[in-house]
Amino acid sequence: MRKRTSMALAAAALGASLAAGGIVPATADDSRITSIEQIQGTTDTSPFAGKKVTVRGVVTGAYADGGIRGFYLQTAGSGAEISPLGSSGIFVYAPRQVSSVAVGDHVEVAGTVSEYFGLTQISASGVAPLAEPAEAVKPLSTPLPASDADRERFESMLVDPQGQFTVSDNYSLNQYGEITLAQGTSSIVPGERTLRQPTDVFAPGSAQALRLAEENEQRAIVLDDGATLNFSTASNTSVPLPYLDAQRRVTVGAAAAFTDPVIMDYRYDLWRLQPTGQVTGAQDADIPVSFEQIDSSKPQDVGGNVSVGSFNVLNYFTTTGDSLEGCTYYNDRQGVPVTVRGGCDARGAATEASFERQQAKIVAALNKFDADVVVLEEIENSARFGQDRDAALAHLVDELNAAAGENRWSYAPSPGAVPADEDVIRTAMIYQRDAVKPIGKSRILDDPAFDNARDPMAQAFQRVGGNQKTRFLVIANHFKSKGSDPKDGSANADKGDGQGAWNAARVEQATALVKFADSLKKTSNTDQILLAGDFNSYSAEDPIKVLSQAGYVDLGAAADSRSYLFAGLTGSLDHVFASRPLAKKVAGQDIWNINATESIGYEYSRYNYNVTQLVTGNQYRSSDHDPVLVGLQLDKK
Repeated sequence: MRKRTSMALAAAALGASLAAGGIVPATADDSRITSIEQIQGTTDTSPFAGKKVTVRGVVTGAYADGGIRGFYLQTAGSGAEISPLGSSGIFVYAPRQVSSVAVGDHVEVAGTVSEYFGLTQISASGVAPLAEPAEAVKPLSTPLPASDADRERFESMLVDPQGQFTVSDNYSLNQYGEITLAQGTSSIVPGERTLRQPTDVFAPGSAQALRLAEENEQRAIVLDDGATLNFSTASNTSVPLPYLDAQRRVTVGAAAAFTDPVIMDYRYDLWRLQPTGQVTGAQDADIPVSFEQIDSSKPQDVGGNVSVGSFNVLNYFTTTGDSLEGCTYYNDRQGVPVTVRGGCDARGAATEASFERQQAKIVAALNKFDADVVVLEEIENSARFGQDRDAALAHLVDELNAAAGENRWSYAPSPGAVPADEDVIRTAMIYQRDAVKPIGKSRILDDPAFDNARDPMAQAFQRVGGNQKTRFLVIANHFKSKGSDPKDGSANADKGDGQGAWNAARVEQATALVKFADSLKKTSNTDQILLAGDFNSYSAEDPIKVLSQAGYVDLGAAADSRSYLFAGLTGSLDHVFASRPLAKKVAGQDIWNINATESIGYEYSRYNYNVTQLVTGNQYRSSDHDPVLVGLQLDKK
């Protein structure tokens, strides 16, 4: 939204505003004026709360549209330093008058002071332009302090934030136009620029984990869009999403550099940085930051002569919701079904058109991922729909080959014996035919520990042209998720230590997995084993300890990135573990940040959710988990 010419526009609008009520001419009597600093005071509540006041200042931010319905006012000439009397800025709630003021106006405001959910504000009864010129406000150039008390000292002031800022959360960008930034780097996890899941680094419930959680809160600040819109509401979908479009990404881990001053604001229980006007779209003049555009066109080279990866395909279902009875849907802004919400066994796309959009992104990502063996999670178990168990898997492989223009990919067929009561989603494996060949048949672990999760699937491979020394065993995994807390006081209830619900179940699953892998060493004639997939456990949690204590090495832990974003914190739920003999042959590893770090607005499930069309056929947000890749050097000798 372009800023308006300040005083000229205000003066032109004065006659109309007087007729509408609320704006009165200012007088030269300064005895009526209370300073903004006096109203703000030095505590978190105003000493003038409930009282009528008259103030003067310069408008630093104005929001006629978007729900804020007011403007920020700051003492003329202030801002170079913080006044000992209190903040020099204040929010003026003025729904009738805000359209008649603009950034830079010198105005007088009469109204009543209140504390609105922690924000000191004046509810305006009158707003009048002042004819005399005012000394310009100077943005306060400062690092953002960590404590509420220190931030309170310049609440509602114009600031020029100093220091390093990194995008740490973009999940709410698609809904509320919010981006969480992390200031500086962690003092607890050296070099960490994002906000890290404490249990991805430290033992759950430990003093270190608690300190990291506290530091995360102190480093976080929300960059808002100068509005209070919920873009998921039908009435707001015609307003372009702020900050991003199909080409301009706001990626977790990207540097954010302030190019214009912002206002220190407090709303919805969080400190925020407001632009000086409402941001609409990705090229708005009120955008106060520039975001680094990270090159994620392909994963890093992991070396070796065989590569193995894990990829969550986000409920890839060739059985669409409209082919079944009882399905309910999430719809786009025109009421067209996009994804299945519930009511049936389908988990993915609602229609064939929606499925094609989902598939295009997954195929693009997998062909660029280019691993020789890929463990897949969240693919349809087609047996649940009266088809061959591998029908959806075979379809995906056909699409991969068609896009590649050659018969490059194949899949590991299901074994003859499968568990009697399987989930509607499953694990699977695909591989590149010119790189590796399967040895023997696949095996599926049928164990009570996985009654509430997906059963692990094992397949041995050998490098094409290699001998038995180039053989390795891959086991695909998808442990029980952290959600759906039973809240029953059992071992699976959320203990509040950061591991979430069902931790005991995941520990049992890790224990059963180790036994399964041990049992296959002899039949597969190799001790070179990889355990890969979505373990729904962060790197320092109990299930991961079970695998580490059994001698498996977490290869993804060496990669300088994470695979998942939850509640604004980065961590890895997706892992590739190697047995000790195979760990010695690891050439490199990478977590390809194309999904968890990108806005959910790029996901096929958000197609046509906003007038700004974000969904394309590229790899970005092909899933909600980032794929993990390792390189192995497997030689004949």
